[in-house]
Amino acid sequence: MPPSARPAPSAAAPPARRSALRRLGEWCARHWLTVILLWLVALAGVQAANRAVGGSYSDDFSLPGTQAQQGRSVLQAHEPAAAGTSSQVVLHDAAQLTGFQPQIAEAVAALQQLPHVLSVQSPLPPPGQGPVPGGPLSADGLTGYLTVRFDTNPTLLGKDYLPGVDAAVAPLRAAGVQVEYGGPLGELARPAADDRSSEVIGFAVAVVVLLVGFGSAIAAGLPLLTALVAVVVGLGVLGLVAALSTFATVAPTLATMIGIGVGIDYALFLLTRHRQNLMDGVDPVASAGQAVATSGRAVLVSGCTVVIALSGLSVSGISFIAKLGAAAAVTVVSAVLGALTLLPALMGLIGRRMDRFAVRRPVAEAGGDGRGGAWHRYARRVEARPWWYLVAGVVVLAVLSVPLFSIQLGHIGDGADSTDFTDRRAYDLMSQAFGPGSNAPLTVVVDQGAVPADARAGVQASVQRALTGLPGAASSTPPQTSPDGAVLFATVVPAGAPQDRATTDLVNRLADTVLPGAVAGSGARTYVTGNTAAQVDFLDIVSSRLVPIIAVVVGLAFLIILLVFRGVLVAVKAAVLNLLSIAASYGVVVAVFQWGWGGPALGVAGKVPIESYVPMMMFAIVFGLSMDYEIFLLSRVHEAWLRTGHSRDAVAHALEITARVITCAALIMVSVFAAFVVSDNVVIKMMGLGLAVSVLVDATVVRLLLVPAVMTLLGSAAWWTPRFLDRVLPHIDTEGTNA
Repeated sequence: MPPSARPAPSAAAPPARRSALRRLGEWCARHWLTVILLWLVALAGVQAANRAVGGSYSDDFSLPGTQAQQGRSVLQAHEPAAAGTSSQVVLHDAAQLTGFQPQIAEAVAALQQLPHVLSVQSPLPPPGQGPVPGGPLSADGLTGYLTVRFDTNPTLLGKDYLPGVDAAVAPLRAAGVQVEYGGPLGELARPAADDRSSEVIGFAVAVVVLLVGFGSAIAAGLPLLTALVAVVVGLGVLGLVAALSTFATVAPTLATMIGIGVGIDYALFLLTRHRQNLMDGVDPVASAGQAVATSGRAVLVSGCTVVIALSGLSVSGISFIAKLGAAAAVTVVSAVLGALTLLPALMGLIGRRMDRFAVRRPVAEAGGDGRGGAWHRYARRVEARPWWYLVAGVVVLAVLSVPLFSIQLGHIGDGADSTDFTDRRAYDLMSQAFGPGSNAPLTVVVDQGAVPADARAGVQASVQRALTGLPGAASSTPPQTSPDGAVLFATVVPAGAPQDRATTDLVNRLADTVLPGAVAGSGARTYVTGNTAAQVDFLDIVSSRLVPIIAVVVGLAFLIILLVFRGVLVAVKAAVLNLLSIAASYGVVVAVFQWGWGGPALGVAGKVPIESYVPMMMFAIVFGLSMDYEIFLLSRVHEAWLRTGHSRDAVAHALEITARVITCAALIMVSVFAAFVVSDNVVIKMMGLGLAVSVLVDATVVRLLLVPAVMTLLGSAAWWTPRFLDRVLPHIDTEGTNA
């Protein structure tokens, strides 16, 4: 198709499909009582079912085939007491702990009787001996730790398991000894996440934005009510699914964050079209049907885009990450259903009373005639100098992206958490008494089953020499032999904290060179296992699969834009600009958390690496959300272009009628995401800030500078499609212009 040609009328969707959404909207508006009652029944039902049989959330994950998992399996088979998941019970007192020998012995005996406990190691040396260097009792005797090994991850045991642990250590606490839980046991002891303050802040800002932007209390309340009901229903469904499969502890918070953001946005887009219809004199029921048939179609496409982007996380092959995407997708689906059914019902209930409680002159879509509005004039200025606006936008994004090139992926240790948590207090006590590496012990496993019996002593000596004076290690224990003699195992304590790059390097060096070199030619196999080693394996896997996930998500998004708008260049433009905006948000996250530019102000102790799975999650979520604004803006550009054939006028018209609603929607979503930086969870802080920045950048730099500049430069060529593609691509009427 030549750039100057008018589009063919074949871009319309089949009439039956167009009328289905209109009939749905009109039916919901006409039978508003039935729809509202059904939603209330669903709300009460899923919440009741969730309380009765809903599951819990845990950060336990397995990585089959990794050396850490294989090492654990080998140790479990030959020395179960040394395998399993270990946690520390840290003790501290102003007096030497040897003075509390009866209480410690009583605690050890009681802990050993608890279900799922494989072994318990006391911190006290044999009578008459002092603290052993590198042992579980500090040199001054004031701090020690019991190592408790479980046959499963303690975080999976549920809060009901904690009273037994508390009862076991009660004699120590009664004697005045400070007792703190470290590792997975400490995570289990954390109070349940309570992000209600974040939700209240986000909703409060949303109310203000909607009141200022649209001038009506009822119009401000409907998107909030719709989003709230839909998200609560979605979270109830997620809780029921969690009873069948383990989801991460951040899953419900992430689902809430995404669900509220898109829920308000989707409802807002439909409500804006509905209010404009009412102002134009359309009957409320017919208006609701038209809003669902037009903007509702864009909501449906956008929701599918977000879900597809989140589904792209399954390419990682890591169930932990794939389930995080699935958790967020649940509330996205409920938000779409709420916007397409509950909101029209509320529209039918309110009728023409939408602006009864107005706080200012009510407005909906501005400048419907496309003549002379402020945004129209702005678009004309962009048209006059598109290259200036394009370069300015790219420079802004490039500057924000600079920190990305120094990104350090890793695992955020307990040392970055609030001191309100027992595992953070345990971390501090261990660091002060034994060094930061004591919070990241590594277990070295040597499977010498294939080594002749007369050569095993040589293997053991070689391994001990390799571990002695090991660079990056604070200490190591002599290798011990399993009862059957087939396995050697030892503990290596890193010199650095769990989140330090040096600790990651130590794990990789042990696994790749030190241990294989020590047993070379003997037939023995070596592994490094333990919580820290598993986290390093997780980091390696995530890092290796980040590029494929990006490729899959970008490819899917490209296909969606191509299907919806039937323009190759506009699809390429959407993919490239979204990549630039995501890079900018990554850069801000690195500067704040890794460089420490504002991290302490957000309640983060010191500089921390970027949690290994955060970039992957952010990419899928941000790419999906950014496509929302892309689709809503481009659908109006495309609609105007289909009607007039003038590409520049279409850009100006679309900017004018969507600027208010997109700006308000973006401000709301930014406030919802930014409110989560007050969370106690550092990963949630990181996600909240990154998502807030990405939406802000996308709604300002991308939508106001880059999109109009690029669309102006492309002109009608933006909608060009090769003839062979035009024949095979389905026709999707995104805005329902012919509905």
